[in-house]
Parts: sequence; structure tokens; C-alpha cells
Amino acid sequence: MVKLTRLSGTEFVLNAEMVQEIESTPDTIVTLTSGKKVMVKESVEDVIQAVLEYKRSVLNPTFEPNQETE
Repeated sequence: MVKLTRLSGTEFVLNAEMVQEIESTPDTIVTLTSGKKVMVKESVEDVIQAVLEYKRSVLNPTFEPNQETE
């Protein structure tokens, strides 16, 4: 699950496994496997990073995001 922010400013949690596509138009639009589209404040890069961190935590529960930079 990743925490994102709608354009209205409200935060919500998205199931990262449901992300099909992320695009910038210039607003960031996350398209889910259901076809639903959600516009968020975060940049495409920020959404990708959040999804990658989520997936790493699922595949490697001992992973800590700052491990790679040390």
C-alpha cells in the first residue's frame, strides 16, 4: 500500500498491486488495473519510488529504504 494525495489535498492509501500505468499530463494520473484513474499531487517519479519501496518491502521484509545509499 502506498500513501498518495488527491489534488484536493486529501490523503488516501492505494493498493500498489493495482497500478497499471502512471502518466504526467502535466498532472500525475495513476491508472489502475480496473480502469479507474486517480489524479494525484505527487510526481510520476514520487509515485514510482513509493511503489518500488512497497514492492521491495513485500519481497524483502528486512529491506530499509536507506540501505542502498549507505
